[in-house]
Amino acid sequence: MTEGILFDLDGTLWDATEAISETWSLVLSRYPDIKRRIVPEDLYGCMGLPLDAIGDELFPDLEKARRRSLMDECCALQNRFLEKHGGKTYPGLEETLARLSENFKLFIVSNCGDGYIQSFLKAHRMERYFSDFESAGATNLSKGENNKLVMARNRITRAVYVGDTEGDAESARLAGIPFVYAKYGFGRVGEYDYAIDKLPDLLRMEWENIR
Repeated sequence: MTEGILFDLDGTLWDATEAISETWSLVLSRYPDIKRRIVPEDLYGCMGLPLDAIGDELFPDLEKARRRSLMDECCALQNRFLEKHGGKTYPGLEETLARLSENFKLFIVSNCGDGYIQSFLKAHRMERYFSDFESAGATNLSKGENNKLVMARNRITRAVYVGDTEGDAESARLAGIPFVYAKYGFGRVGEYDYAIDKLPDLLRMEWENIR
């Protein structure tokens, strides 16, 4: 029987691209030599990537150290904003989490920077539903390694990962657990074990048959 459910965040539990694009553009406006501004569409293909990879994608002309510094500044402002204002959660989020948490331990594992998951939890008052979380920004590990870390830390041996990108699917494979594809999210995934069209579909899954 499944003991735990590990969730991706962006494209799975919420869509924060509008707030991210606005705060990042505000940071960029402080630097006259950077003409680029960020819109939500710029972020869709980046969601799920590690921060360094997002910086490489969005700011390829900047030297590496400056990209890293710029991403750190963008994420700091973004987290402060999201902690107060939140993002757009997907329909049925709280009801789904509340019911799932009655039978499973719930976790969040994301490639985001440290502080981003905390902003989601605080803004939307979701702390009570999750037993633990981990981010690439906190550990410098891949999502797959963080999946294994969270499972070991919480003594979970049977789990699934719910996400919306190929990177999420790969992280589940690396951790040796089934992958549930959130088809409503940002990414497109070729191979998966199970799929949902909306979050509440998780409540109708036959968990006793998942291996």
